[in-house]
Amino acid sequence: MILSIQAIDDPQTLAVIADQIAALSWEDGRATAGKVAGHVKVNHQAIMSDAPGQALRQTVLGPITENSVLRAAAQPRRFSHFLVSKTQDGGHYGAHIDNALMGQGDARMRSDLSFTLFLSDPSSYDGGELVIQNAGVEQRVKGEPGTLILYPSSTIHEVTPVTSGKRIVCIGWIESLIADGAKRELLFDMENLRVTLRAAMPVDAPELLMLDKTIANLMRMWAQP
Repeated sequence: MILSIQAIDDPQTLAVIADQIAALSWEDGRATAGKVAGHVKVNHQAIMSDAPGQALRQTVLGPITENSVLRAAAQPRRFSHFLVSKTQDGGHYGAHIDNALMGQGDARMRSDLSFTLFLSDPSSYDGGELVIQNAGVEQRVKGEPGTLILYPSSTIHEVTPVTSGKRIVCIGWIESLIADGAKRELLFDMENLRVTLRAAMPVDAPELLMLDKTIANLMRMWAQP
């Protein structure tokens, strides 16, 4: 399942993010790539440990981790640290697959889902499409600022060369409570149904209670807290 989510739609917040991006320092993106991905990765990544990086992380943290659609779709157990990527001057990220396990020690996690939060106006750069291969079908995305694309980490994906301008995105990974993608999609469908029925039926409708019971019991069967 590949989802497009409007994670940040407030113009003032997007303006703050633009100012914070201007203050960032950058390093070679290959520093955080795996052995295979490092050969196809040509970009820069923001230094997130200094004050400007921490400020940007705090601005995007809430809109990502607290988004109701993302939480329903991903059933997150934990989020990775976020990265901010800048691609320009022909830079790209060739076809690759994300590492199955990320982090060290207590922070070690399984990557079930990846996300890309677009931060640049798509009209400000040429190229730079996120290309996701899913079940033999290629999906190409070039999102507006604040648009988050959520997709399985198990897919082959790439970023096409940026031939002019600068493409800036926030990327990260999610370990889900529900490791099986088909089960996550079923729960997401049921959650969407519950939202629709709650808007149309009395709060004490027995159908809603039965749906609540079914979703809760499926979580009990499938969740890995």
